Amino acid sequence: MKIGLVIYGSLDTISGGYLYDRKLVEYLRSKGDEIEVISLPWRNYVAHLTDNLYFRLPSNLDILIEDELNHPSLIAANIRKHSYPIVSLVHHLRSSELRPKWQNDCYGVVEKKYLQSVDGFIFNSQMTKSVVSGIIANSKPSIVACPPTDRFGLSITEDEIRKRAESTELRILFLGNMIYRKGLHTLLEAVKMTIHIVDVVGSETSEPEYTKQIKKLVVTNRLSSRVKFHGPLDNELLIEKLKSAHVLVVPSSYEGFGIVYLEGMGFGLPAIGTTAGAAGEIITHGENGYLIEPDDAAALANLLNELAMNRELLFKLSLNAVKRYLSQPKWEETARSIREFLQSMI
Repeated sequence: MKIGLVIYGSLDTISGGYLYDRKLVEYLRSKGDEIEVISLPWRNYVAHLTDNLYFRLPSNLDILIEDELNHPSLIAANIRKHSYPIVSLVHHLRSSELRPKWQNDCYGVVEKKYLQSVDGFIFNSQMTKSVVSGIIANSKPSIVACPPTDRFGLSITEDEIRKRAESTELRILFLGNMIYRKGLHTLLEAVKMTIHIVDVVGSETSEPEYTKQIKKLVVTNRLSSRVKFHGPLDNELLIEKLKSAHVLVVPSSYEGFGIVYLEGMGFGLPAIGTTAGAAGEIITHGENGYLIEPDDAAALANLLNELAMNRELLFKLSLNAVKRYLSQPKWEETARSIREFLQSMI
């Protein structure tokens, strides 16, 4: 197949969504498919809307995949006549994120027009499929294909988990780009009256103003000795952080799936996410982690203190986290199903 993929910026961008896109391209190329990556420049939302004035889809494809993140740029191009099907790869909808209703209503109008302009969907979770179906009464061909979560494999033993659970201060890992939606501010608010250690791993450049606010919050609350910022790490250094942590906390205001929760579970890390979005498809509350309401720092603080004091509970949750990780389908299987779906669309 000759397949196009439309993205913003670079395929090497560090995020769960771009990891999905990158791994899918790698798989399709390994099967002999020709992939043309079509990159549009990152700008603000209004500037992206102006792409509709001039952007045209390539003509020589069998099928086109569009990362739904690009939706404001693609409506007019999709509506124009084309000879191949267009499939939208939906990680999550912008209008599902936590922000004032009037703003999401505006984004929702644009997203609805975009969703109506494509021929089929690849969804990363049942939650994302349900949200889209609620917007356009979707009857278009689709597949739910969960993201790649096995890049590290199972990287810890039960004995290592037991020894780690018995160590001193509770070590918390926040793994994600430093953007408001990921909820780092909620975690810092929760730990400001504790002695817990927090390692923050992820890009600090995605939302510079938010990063400034976070750094100021750390200084104001005298957390500098207990909160360490590491930026993005290569796999070897990231594995060290995953092995040394006790719990993974990413209290996002919305997650379309949450690759990071499963990756942490591969290292025996119970995950704490929120009830908004698809985290509940991975985290079973009280079994392999916890789900809190978005921005509920008090509830998060109580859960972290409980894990710090009750190491048998921490050990139990850690073992259950490994079981949940092992139950997830492997990426090879998922990617194969995506390829078969694309073939069926042609």
